[in-house]
Amino acid sequence: MSIQAESSNMPAPVVTDLEFCPWCGSILPLISRLSDVVCCQRCQFKRSVKEYESSMEEFTIQFTEKKTEKTQVDIYEEKSDEELIGPTVERQCPRCNHDIMTYTTRQTRSADEGQTVFYTCIKCKLFGLWDVKQ
Repeated sequence: MSIQAESSNMPAPVVTDLEFCPWCGSILPLISRLSDVVCCQRCQFKRSVKEYESSMEEFTIQFTEKKTEKTQVDIYEEKSDEELIGPTVERQCPRCNHDIMTYTTRQTRSADEGQTVFYTCIKCKLFGLWDVKQ
């Protein structure tokens, strides 16, 4: 099939999808029920609506899983004694029930939200992120 401009008998320089103008590469407007041609608004290329009759478009919509709020130990690992330097706080460890933990803070979200606090137990060296609503 050779694509030609209605005002010219020259073939188009490239073969494109029906959504794009083969002359200038612009996106063609949607098909109108009032006209039997689709006209490029940039270069005035015209394509017959009949060319669209055999085309079919398919779409796949992918949904992401809903995120749940973090209310328990979300991440944890054991830390070495060298990594336990820092401020302490009276907070109960969920593993050994010791009452003193060290903490560090990191800005993990946008600047207008609070910092994320990571706690480490001094006794059993459990490191984790716990909900601050406790």
